[in-house]
Amino acid sequence: MKLTIELDREVDGRWIAEVPELNVLLYGDSEQDAIQRAQLAAKEILLDRIAHAELPPDSANATFEIAA
Repeated sequence: MKLTIELDREVDGRWIAEVPELNVLLYGDSEQDAIQRAQLAAKEILLDRIAHAELPPDSANATFEIAA
């Protein structure tokens, strides 16, 4: 499974990282912070969905692609 991280920057300087496939949207103080937060949240969601048999176990091996 490949997930996309889309980045944007607010006027106040905070970064927004979105994983649209999972409806995840997180803020970070830096670009890297936002990416890390989004990846962590996405992995937790995937593991929860696997635990509830909503996704196959191999979904835990998801990779992330940063949208340009």
